[in-house]
Amino acid sequence: MKQRVITIIIAALIFIPLLLLGGAWFNALVILMGLVAMSEVLRMKKRLLISPEAIISFLAILVMLLPSSVLDFLPDTFSTSGVFYFLILCLLVYTVFSKNRFSFDDAGALTLGALYLGKGFSYMMDARSESLAMVLYALFIVWITDSGAYLIGRQIGKNKLAPNVSPNKTWEGSIGGTVSAVVLLAIYLHLFPAVQQGYSFVSMLGLTLIFSIGGQLGDLVESALKRYYGVKDSGNILPGHGGIFDRFDSSLIVLPLMHFAGLF
Repeated sequence: MKQRVITIIIAALIFIPLLLLGGAWFNALVILMGLVAMSEVLRMKKRLLISPEAIISFLAILVMLLPSSVLDFLPDTFSTSGVFYFLILCLLVYTVFSKNRFSFDDAGALTLGALYLGKGFSYMMDARSESLAMVLYALFIVWITDSGAYLIGRQIGKNKLAPNVSPNKTWEGSIGGTVSAVVLLAIYLHLFPAVQQGYSFVSMLGLTLIFSIGGQLGDLVESALKRYYGVKDSGNILPGHGGIFDRFDSSLIVLPLMHFAGLF
């Protein structure tokens, strides 16, 4: 417990000031987190971080995270999606030269990892660019849902939510976490109505419910991934808390859902 508390304090001292600053400072942090999360996927796949497939994967997620203006030196035919696809072709070509050490399935896993993490973290930067209130809305949904599910599930949880993926989660905790998020975020939306982006207050409560459920699905997605690869945590960069992927798994679905809803 002491290690967990120390980690939270140190992480908060880094994350919160950069979150408040926004701009290039926050974007640099998010890009770094995306790269670390990609390294965690590679480690789960038991791939060396200096291997050809790792280098291509890091370049692929960087393409997703860096501003498109970075690629202005390339011909017009190379858009962000075009460069990303070119790197995926490089992964596939590498399967030919690796002598079966690196397979089509491996290339697929790394491609999906780069796309999932890259777009998820890029939406975090987009939300912060919209406003501080917008990205805090996303983070509060995740934090309140997670905390509410843990506290309520611990007290009254009996019925397992997804025993084959995450044995400790319960339906009671899941519902309690979502209800907690909707109630507390109702207060937040009242204080910061600009977050609603034209939606009515009631509609935003409905969206908050959907986002909260989506966040829990993001948690379960990563739990399924870890169970498949037989690891307890995605990484150990945050002692007592696991890896970056562990900490932002819910956000990687909440933020895209917010984007699809037109909030930023």
